[in-house]
Amino acid sequence: MRRVVLTAALFAAATAFAQQPPAAPAKARSMQEILDASAPADWRDLDPANTLYLELDSGRVVIELAPHAAPEHVANIRALAKGRYWDGLSINRAQDNFVVQWGDPAEEEAKRKPLGEAKARLPAEFTFGAKGAPFDRLPDVDGWAPEVGFSAGFPAARDPRRGIAWLAHCYGAVGAGRDVAPDSSNGSELYVVIGQSPRQLDRNITVVGRVVHGIERLSVLPRGTGPLGFYEKAEQRVPIRSIRLGSELPAGERLPLQALRTDTALFAELVESRRNRRDAWYQTPAGHIDLCNVPLPVREKPTKQ
Repeated sequence: MRRVVLTAALFAAATAFAQQPPAAPAKARSMQEILDASAPADWRDLDPANTLYLELDSGRVVIELAPHAAPEHVANIRALAKGRYWDGLSINRAQDNFVVQWGDPAEEEAKRKPLGEAKARLPAEFTFGAKGAPFDRLPDVDGWAPEVGFSAGFPAARDPRRGIAWLAHCYGAVGAGRDVAPDSSNGSELYVVIGQSPRQLDRNITVVGRVVHGIERLSVLPRGTGPLGFYEKAEQRVPIRSIRLGSELPAGERLPLQALRTDTALFAELVESRRNRRDAWYQTPAGHIDLCNVPLPVREKPTKQ
């Protein structure tokens, strides 16, 4: 008898629940609302020792370096910056929908600027060990790698079976140009991606960092008319005033930049807000996002937090 009464009670409760309208889902926050709700702990300060300031006539470009992914290249880039290697050199290439590249325009080795304390040749650092490396994985599949996500805040990919990871060629990625030999780069010739993400370059060139401020000063440069977008005349080249490490600049001359951390619940919500756009304009949420379409917000540190 007790079992019958209990069964009847459960049936009545289930019937009552079924008759109630389902609770309205919580309204998804927009990306701006998510960022507005962020806490100081959701952001990280850029390390001045791993930040480059590229000064052009048009203004400043800031690059965050990735020593965990390319330690020897980053060490060489630091040495080049400390030795004022790039001062007075130029941007020599602007290829539409691809890259902007800078360094010494001299083609003959004997006429090229000395590297100073930097090394003339480095081993290829196309990948780095995945074990122990930070990696915040995206939920979606990728055509270029078994897994994609973010490593220390940089777009990255990973192959767990092989135990390797690498930084991805997303918009704003900075890499070290090389010749045919894999170990023919030294960080003196750098490029930045200004077009559709050329992921075919992944694991073929060493990626050393990404532009976090001022990329528009590079992406709007006149396109070169020579092969691969190189400027054909000296007067077309864009002069470089200087490249300095943030740690070499007085604190008052640095930009107090912060990048949104990628290992937080807030960032996971931001990713979901971009995977499934629910604002009024969108009629069909995609349910998928490409690695290089995930925004990586950077801001100036608020004076009051």
